[in-house]
Amino acid sequence: MDLFDHAMQENIKREAPLAARMRPRTLDEFVGQEDIIGEGRLLRRAVEADRLFSSIILWGPPGAGKTTLARLIANYSKSYFSTMSAVMAGKSELREVIDEARERRRMQNKRTILFVDEVHRWNKAQQDALLPSIETGLIILIGATTQNPYFDVIPALVSRSRIFTLKPLDEIALGEILDRTLKDEERGYGNRKVELTDEARQHLIGMSNGDARSLLNALELAVESTRPEEDGTVRIDLQSAQDSIQQRAVHYDKNMDEHYDTISAFIKSVRGSDPDAALYWLAKMLKAGEEPRFILRRLLILAGEDIGLADPQALQVASAAAYAFEYVGLPEGIYPIVEATLYCATAPKSNSATGYFKAAKLIEEQGAKPVPIHLMDANRDAKGFGHGQEYKYPHNFPGHWVEQHYLPDEVKGQKFYEPSEEGREKEVKKRMEGLK
Repeated sequence: MDLFDHAMQENIKREAPLAARMRPRTLDEFVGQEDIIGEGRLLRRAVEADRLFSSIILWGPPGAGKTTLARLIANYSKSYFSTMSAVMAGKSELREVIDEARERRRMQNKRTILFVDEVHRWNKAQQDALLPSIETGLIILIGATTQNPYFDVIPALVSRSRIFTLKPLDEIALGEILDRTLKDEERGYGNRKVELTDEARQHLIGMSNGDARSLLNALELAVESTRPEEDGTVRIDLQSAQDSIQQRAVHYDKNMDEHYDTISAFIKSVRGSDPDAALYWLAKMLKAGEEPRFILRRLLILAGEDIGLADPQALQVASAAAYAFEYVGLPEGIYPIVEATLYCATAPKSNSATGYFKAAKLIEEQGAKPVPIHLMDANRDAKGFGHGQEYKYPHNFPGHWVEQHYLPDEVKGQKFYEPSEEGREKEVKKRMEGLK
């Protein structure tokens, strides 16, 4: 590197965003994640001793410290450290890294640690290409992912890696990062008079939602956009803090874990008759940009699966909400979705409709039995074969009911529908029992 390159690199460091400048340089500076990198923990001991012999996958939300931890491992290791982004690099770039690692081992007897950010974005073939080099120890992988590696990383790669789960940072950890940034004279704002009101501090921490990067980005915007007072003090009040981070970070990927986990929480809250929890998860999905029609489809299914005849009106309400949304759209279309959510959450529950699956399972196990002759169509073969001749027409009897069997003889007496004691279905059960 010549003098001009060195000067350029130094300028880049100085002009880098605050979140990049404040990345921890040592494990002691690393805040949070005590369960995996705290004093005496396995990963910390391995990093400090430069004894990372197996690949690892760091799984956690944005801003939890995955990339920072990978860079710290590089700082503590004598191995060559190479980085790749699975978003930008493909199989050819990976092959080049592997070839260089092989040459490095041959010429210098030096290991290579490869950090792959967003490793879940590589397809199966790209992930498979890593396996031989990991298997032989040519490359130690550090993979970072915001998605569940047990679903989004191939099993062969997972089985060869140790998975560490990073959690969103709590308010204590975020407060420590904020205070350190305000005091750091080299990389932060320690060489400037920056004062935060208690309300501003709490707003920045609370709205960051466990994301250190979001916190520091908001602090930087607030400081750099606030005019200093006469004595040079940059005073950040609640209004300035609100202007710099107006919306809480919502970690949500419509195609990944958060999508499935959140809709699962929504469905279970409605099924469990908790309207407050149902509204909370609904708000999270809509605020994050979830497709409203997807939510409405789930409500339609839930009305049949979990409410059923306990309140048949639930299916009509959900259907009406879906119909209304097509005419209204967002944002006003939220109201029919909310109405359907609240109706379904507060409705009596019954899953008696799942009796269908009992019948389906029996048919799978025993095969479909022939229709009893008295239930067959009498319009075609009544004279020749006696189809339908012994059928008793219920409307010709008192109460519009007469005792006769409707199941094949082989499964006569089987019970598939079990009405519950909830809502309207309680009346259905009483009526059915009266027919016996």
